[in-house]
Amino acid sequence: MNEIEHYVQTYFGIQGNGLEKVSHSFTPAAVKKNDYIIKEGQYGVSLSFVKEGIFRLFALDKNGNKEVTQWIATKGMFLTDLSSLIFNAPSRFNIQALTDCEVYKISKEDYLKINKHIPNWMELEKLFIAKCFITLENRVFNQISMTAEEKYLELLDQNPEILNLVPLQYIASMLGMTPETFSRVRKKLSS
Repeated sequence: MNEIEHYVQTYFGIQGNGLEKVSHSFTPAAVKKNDYIIKEGQYGVSLSFVKEGIFRLFALDKNGNKEVTQWIATKGMFLTDLSSLIFNAPSRFNIQALTDCEVYKISKEDYLKINKHIPNWMELEKLFIAKCFITLENRVFNQISMTAEEKYLELLDQNPEILNLVPLQYIASMLGMTPETFSRVRKKLSS
């Protein structure tokens, strides 16, 4: 099983002949550091899986003054503005490469054709979107219920490599902290 087949099987639960057919719909692509996959106001035209590198999904606050990091995606994660891709709405987010990256990409057109290759695609897609929703639910719950220290420790447990690879102000923003609070918590827990 190659890498993209593993991603497709893991995220969508596709097995057998359908796995190979769907995997062939993904194409490798390089994204240079600081380039965007999508910018706010554009329309989602693809779904990507990160093969190598780091992306930041962010938007401006309601006053348009401050960037708020929604998510940092690393190897093995999927990447898109799901609302834009599925509902053909203008993107609310920017997705920018923080490093030189490699992705596997499927166009919206090919994504919408998957049901021709996979008889139970509607059920699998529903489960995929439910997983996305559960991830979001957990993230919201953690934001409102965890202390700054608990958020930092959870990040350290789940994705420690980003602490050395991503500017700390982006991580602080993703965790709902000021950079100063993040630095204080990091220093306290490191000693």
